[in-house]
Amino acid sequence: MNFNEKIYKIVCQIPKGKVASYGQIAALAGYPRAARAVGYALHTNPKPGVIPCHRVVNKEGRIAPAFAFGGPEEQANLLRAEGVVVSETGYVNMKQYLWHPSSF
Repeated sequence: MNFNEKIYKIVCQIPKGKVASYGQIAALAGYPRAARAVGYALHTNPKPGVIPCHRVVNKEGRIAPAFAFGGPEEQANLLRAEGVVVSETGYVNMKQYLWHPSSF
């Protein structure tokens, strides 16, 4: 399984109503210093309706300023539709919405 496939597999595990950070996804994939590469993999997501890349935010909870599938407002709307509160400035409360996988 290549890097992108690992990333997509992990991102598919994030439940509705939760978010993960790029760094968290990188670490779960076994590449703890590859947060930027995770961002690139998600930017080129081949199945945006299937692989929920909108559930990945930066470590402070900020949504992507250049969300590839409709812009930052679309990412915010997708998260809000799942019950995640996104502030007017584009942030998610990581203490409240961070995904804590029980095992991976």
